[in-house]
This record gives sequence, C-alpha cells and structure tokens, in this order.
Amino acid sequence: MKVMLVMGTRPEAIKLAPVIDALKAASIQTTICATGQHREMLDQALQIFAIEPDVSLSAMQTGQTLNSLAARLLTGMDIALDRHRPDWVLVQGDTTTAFCSGLAAFHRGIPVGHVEAGLRTGDLSNPFPEEANRSLLARIATLHFTPTQKNRQALLAEGIPATAIHVTGNTVVDAMQKAHTLANVAQTAGRLPILETILKAAQDRSLALVTCHRRENLGSVLENICHTLKRLCERHADLYWVFPVHLNPNVQKPAKSILAGIPNLCLLDPVDYLTSLALIARASLILSDSGGIQEEAPAFGVPVIVMRKHTERQEGIAAGFATLAGQTPENIEAAVDEWLSHPERRKKLKNSANPYGDGRAAQRIAALLQGRTTGEFIG
Repeated sequence: MKVMLVMGTRPEAIKLAPVIDALKAASIQTTICATGQHREMLDQALQIFAIEPDVSLSAMQTGQTLNSLAARLLTGMDIALDRHRPDWVLVQGDTTTAFCSGLAAFHRGIPVGHVEAGLRTGDLSNPFPEEANRSLLARIATLHFTPTQKNRQALLAEGIPATAIHVTGNTVVDAMQKAHTLANVAQTAGRLPILETILKAAQDRSLALVTCHRRENLGSVLENICHTLKRLCERHADLYWVFPVHLNPNVQKPAKSILAGIPNLCLLDPVDYLTSLALIARASLILSDSGGIQEEAPAFGVPVIVMRKHTERQEGIAAGFATLAGQTPENIEAAVDEWLSHPERRKKLKNSANPYGDGRAAQRIAALLQGRTTGEFIG
C-alpha cells in the first residue's frame, strides 16, 4: 500500500507527524507532499519533527488570493499524483491545501482519508474559508477520521454513511506526547532561548498567552482586540502578557502600532512548536482564536478564552476548559476577569482529561487504512 500525506501549513505538519510514524511502523509506504501554503511556518514544523518531504510544490506567493492558490495546488497535485500514483491520499483539517489535494485525488479516482473530519460551526463565513473546505471534503472523502463523537454525529447528520466514519481522537494529542520529549531535549540542550528570556522578563509573574490571526478577525476586529489587550495589561499588571504575532502584515501592523512599549507585554515573532507548547504549559490563561490551542491547552489544564463568533471545538467548552467570548471587547474583558477571579476553577482543570484525544489516534488511522478493526476514542 502506498499512502501520500499532504501538508501545507504548520498545524497540518504537526498533526500528520504522528500519522507518518504510525504508517511507517505498520510498514506502509509513505510519500510526503509539502505544498508550502505557509512556507516559513511549515518548514519550522517539518524541521522539528524531522519530516523530509518527497514532493515540494512551493505554492506560496506574496499577495496570493485563495483562487490563485487553489489553481496552483490543483495543478501541482495533479502532477504529483500522476508521478507517484498512491493508493490513498491523506489530508488533514480544513485548509485550502487539504481541500484542493482531496479534490485532485478525487478527480483521479484515488481514495481520500480525511484526518480531523467532522468539525463544524454551521456558518460558512466563520471560519472562512475553513468551514467550506471541510464541508466540501466530506462529500468526496472515502474515510472520515473524526476526533470526537460529536464530530461523528455532525457527519451522520449530513448523510455520511456510518461505516465510513471512525472516531480516532485528535492526532494533535499524539503529536504533543512526542513533542514533550523533544521539548525536554531541546530545553536541556539550550535550544529554547526565547522561553528563558520571557521567564526572566516576567520576574515570577504568571504568564498570559495571546494569539490572534484568523481571517475573520482581521481589520477593525483585530484593532479592537489589540486595544482590549492594552487595557487588560494595564488592569492586570500582575500578569506578564506574551503575544507571538503572526507574520501576516495585516496582523503585524495593528499589533505593533497599538501594543508597542507596554512594560508587561512581550510582542514576539512566531515561535516554534516546542516553544509554543512550553508557553501554553506555563500560562495561567490563554486568549486565542486558534483551533489548535483549544485542543492543546487541556493537556496542561490551562483555560482558553476563544475570541471568535463560533467554535467548532465545543468539547472544550462542555468540559470546562474554554469560554467562547466572541469578538467584542466587553465580552473578552469580562471572560478574562471571570477566569482570573476564580483560581479554584483553573486549579480544577489540572486534573481533568483532555476531551480531544488519548494519544492513540495515529495508530487507529494506520490500522483502519489496513482494514483492521480498532477501538474508538470515547472521550
């Protein structure tokens, strides 16, 4: 059996890294295709997990539109599929890389396995274009590897056959277990200097981590979030706020113009995955619009305030790990004040299980591709 795994962004590389390991352990021939949708961030994750692409499409271009990106991806994938002729194509998540790669495989009659299937907000504009990408992938995928039972129910409601849906857990939990060992090695070897600098600057204050980059939060929404963060830094001077700023100029400009010079706020360039996990582990509170952080933070018992209108990761809210605050300043500030005024709630999370996985998702996926039955993740 020949399996091609396609990745174009850092989250895809992180979440497919354990799947690559599991496939190789099962003696399944793998071909790694890196589309380069987000070149710098992708390369960072590939290096950490020692992933060597067999195919590089270099799809990223400055100022690209979604349509121009999709055109390059479809063309590049068509050539790659013709050359390597895999028996399966595995895609992850909801990026333009995932959808276009799945579509290219579908056009050639190659079965598609969708890792992290079934996430839904029910609103095609939030997140955009991810909600459309993953919904469209559901129509053409052969096997759907869902992280949770809730994701399974979402696909059943859309008419996907039950026999095609398998609840595996989220592979990010597998990746975190591997990365934890890598992070310990890196820290011992002195390869996490940014973390050491931050902890020194914090001077024993607790950390609050902030990330914000999603397309629906750009423009005036992000400007309002930055002004909100400025007020929070002033009101909660006992915290040291850390904001790794996405490379997108539409994020860099407002963040640096509004937030520069605040004494208890550290603006960083994007950090590598190991440093990101270390920051999550040491944070008392996280404000984010990231999907991945909503899945990662529960492993460390850290609450997340989700700065979005909707989240496709309701499991974290149900389990008490997350608050969906929306995008308005008053709701974000109220959520921060609520979490900080109840330290017992935060302490309780430390002993709670991660609702997104148990670290065996990649093994389940490899077994299912081989036609072997495997116990599902219950959650």
